[in-house]
Amino acid sequence: MAIPVAVFPGFSAGDLSTFFLRRHLQGAGYRVHRWRLGINRGNVPALVPKVLARTEALFQRHEEPVALVGWSLGGVLAREVARERPDLVKCIVTLGTPVVGGPKYTSTAPFYEKVLNVDLDALERTIDERNRIPIRVPITAIYTRNDGVVNWQACIDHYNEHCRHIEVEATHLSLGYDRKILQLVSRTIAQTLGSASATSGHRVEVSG
Repeated sequence: MAIPVAVFPGFSAGDLSTFFLRRHLQGAGYRVHRWRLGINRGNVPALVPKVLARTEALFQRHEEPVALVGWSLGGVLAREVARERPDLVKCIVTLGTPVVGGPKYTSTAPFYEKVLNVDLDALERTIDERNRIPIRVPITAIYTRNDGVVNWQACIDHYNEHCRHIEVEATHLSLGYDRKILQLVSRTIAQTLGSASATSGHRVEVSG
């Protein structure tokens, strides 16, 4: 039976932004689901219960844990679901997701600081404390040094030793569109769950 997969969009994006990613995963044989929560406005504390409820509903529907794919901030939400309820999650694949510092090390920092009046230093400390609660499911973090939105160092998970990091040649915006990266995501899920041979190498050359 095909593995259920839920795909979460990044900041200021919705399900439309993940259309190509979801279509590819569906073509690869997965049972793929949107997040159905409108635009991701970036309020992580408010979104986590909703994403958790969505994941739990999919768990009950399929009667098995769900693989979570999160692009950018969507990956933060996927990580928090797995941290709270590892029983609901098979594995996580993140794309350009900031693990360290939240928005502090991203191009959205001025918005959070000047528009939302967020103390970025205090938020970074809070995120660091949160990260010290381990995630007990397989994690793959796909990142690029040419991101342009998220500082690539912030994508490195130093908290969970089992996290696998894969560096690609891409930009932040091409992570959810480029065919080679979409193929990498589908292979990574299969490999993580032991249903396909290992992806060769740890660096993928992707244009854009």
